Amino acid sequence: MVSTSNDLCSRLEAFLTKTVGQPVRVSNLRQLAGGASRESWSVDLEILKGPDAGRLDLVLRRDMGGVIHDNALTREQEFRVIAAAHAAGVLVPRPRWVCGDPSVLGAPFFIMDRLEGETVGRRIVREPGLADARRLLPRQMGEQLARIHQVDIARNDLTFLSSNLPGRSPAETALERALNQLWRLGEPHPVLELAARWLQSHAPPCDRLVLVHGDFRVGNLVVSPNGLRGVLDWEFAHVGDPAEDLAWPIVRSWRFGQDTLRLGGVGQPDEFFQSYEQAGGHPVDRAAVAYWEILGNFRWAVGCIAQAHRHLSGQAPSIELASLGRRTAEMELELLELIERAD
Repeated sequence: MVSTSNDLCSRLEAFLTKTVGQPVRVSNLRQLAGGASRESWSVDLEILKGPDAGRLDLVLRRDMGGVIHDNALTREQEFRVIAAAHAAGVLVPRPRWVCGDPSVLGAPFFIMDRLEGETVGRRIVREPGLADARRLLPRQMGEQLARIHQVDIARNDLTFLSSNLPGRSPAETALERALNQLWRLGEPHPVLELAARWLQSHAPPCDRLVLVHGDFRVGNLVVSPNGLRGVLDWEFAHVGDPAEDLAWPIVRSWRFGQDTLRLGGVGQPDEFFQSYEQAGGHPVDRAAVAYWEILGNFRWAVGCIAQAHRHLSGQAPSIELASLGRRTAEMELELLELIERAD
């Protein structure tokens, strides 16, 4: 991994000079907040000559050590998914360049346009200047998710995306993968074992497979005072049940303390669901969404344990990763309450 921003800047400038085919200047390289599994850096690029001469405001997205979930995409694969979403009219940053060679910047990376706005969830749900945006977000989120679920996987050559295990539904596949990860981590969690048994016996069928974003929630959205500007962080995209994406922003952790506003701390699910359907999404199966909310809490609990292990193993030393391990108990309590309510 590249150790200093100056070194990163000079290496990036050399890469872009060669890739663009014209002399360039890289400046104002600054690491952005957030990103538990990937680094994001703000970059100003000036192309000094040629027909494309001018300034570009960019973001560099680069691997860190390890992953949250086993089926996370590579940077090259994530780049291709973003390109397909961009072509389909989804609000995403325009993808620019990708590099899978770790010798260039110390790890695989890609570069995309920078969208101005807020991405930190706890600010989005509280900042007075974003009050109008919060009123717009449920409807805008529904509209964008409907567009995502309409992306043609075959036509965009996204067949590398993970799909269901043989003979398993999307819910059964997601649960089995999370359980396999939990067993490998080797920690005893009785509540998670209880929840897994409930989830195994209640898994819903699925008759429609779509491109699933996999992490569609407040905190992975760029939000301005005028509302939603872009959808970020596509590393968990896969082929699956649309109910998974519909349920994920309802998971309690993504309300950032605004627990009465079940949709990401900004609104209620009904407006989100209605907007999704009006924008071309298929009718929302509320029972399937309720199941996926429980499964979402289970998967994030496993993800938090995995994040803590990245720190404890020395793979990616980080106080933030260590602190995420403590949040597993929050999901365990939520699981008990949701299962009791469902039963």
